[in-house]
Amino acid sequence: MPARDLVRRDRRAIQERMLRIGCVKYLNALPLIRGWPGEVDFDHPSALCQRVAIGELDVALVSSFEFLRNPLYRIVDDVSISSDGPVYSVVLAHCGELSDIQEIELDPASQTSINLLRCLLAELGMNPQLESATKTFGAGVGSPPQDGFAVANLPTPHSGQLLIGDQAIAFRQRHAGEFQFWDLGEQWKNLTGLPFVYALWLIRPEVVDAKSVAQRLRALRDENLTNLDDLVSDSVAGGVEQDSRSMTEFLTQYYSEHLRFSFGEAEKQGLEHFAHLCVRHCVLPRRDRTFTLV
Repeated sequence: MPARDLVRRDRRAIQERMLRIGCVKYLNALPLIRGWPGEVDFDHPSALCQRVAIGELDVALVSSFEFLRNPLYRIVDDVSISSDGPVYSVVLAHCGELSDIQEIELDPASQTSINLLRCLLAELGMNPQLESATKTFGAGVGSPPQDGFAVANLPTPHSGQLLIGDQAIAFRQRHAGEFQFWDLGEQWKNLTGLPFVYALWLIRPEVVDAKSVAQRLRALRDENLTNLDDLVSDSVAGGVEQDSRSMTEFLTQYYSEHLRFSFGEAEKQGLEHFAHLCVRHCVLPRRDRTFTLV
């Protein structure tokens, strides 16, 4: 390799190690972060949104709602955590008729999921009381199922629970025959015919060489999805409680069927429509939200 190329490679490696990067701490994020050469600060979406907003982080994989709320960021093009139908890990757990629900306990970790639920319920003409659950945040990507928030009360005929991420996976598998699960990804697809975007890589405007960072993140995604078996093995090693064989089968399906990791035209239309519904239902003010892609 020519000396000039070696210098460029070394410079890029140093920049990656110095970059303050944050990532959501769920299993669904592993295809987008596994193998990143520098340090990564794993946290819940709401905490990461606050930190990237005040400049504590340069780059973060965070809730798409953070961009809609504060569209100053550059978006890494062609990368997201999305679904085009049932997502499995963003659900409203309930028993009885959905129309009988009077109160919903929310997982406070993700404003995207909370506001997606608000919009879906509003479109159905439903207006139950929404209550934030107690935070019990822990540490580590793919952490055990108790990490997330405490489900204070199981669903009743008049109450439900919004569950997201690893917490939702664990709850569904423990209580599969006890409750119904209203999958928000599936409901969004039924309503709009579009994919739903849960998370994006956002880069703060002052970050130098954002295009290079974006290219590396796209390459990392491609590498992980190409080596899905290795990715699943890592996920099983640090994931929710379940025997390894069934967990391997589940995660293979989860990564390849329930989740999408692109941010193409359909995903962009889905995000724009989410913004439209957030404005319609007074979740967000009307303003320009032009995508700045890198």
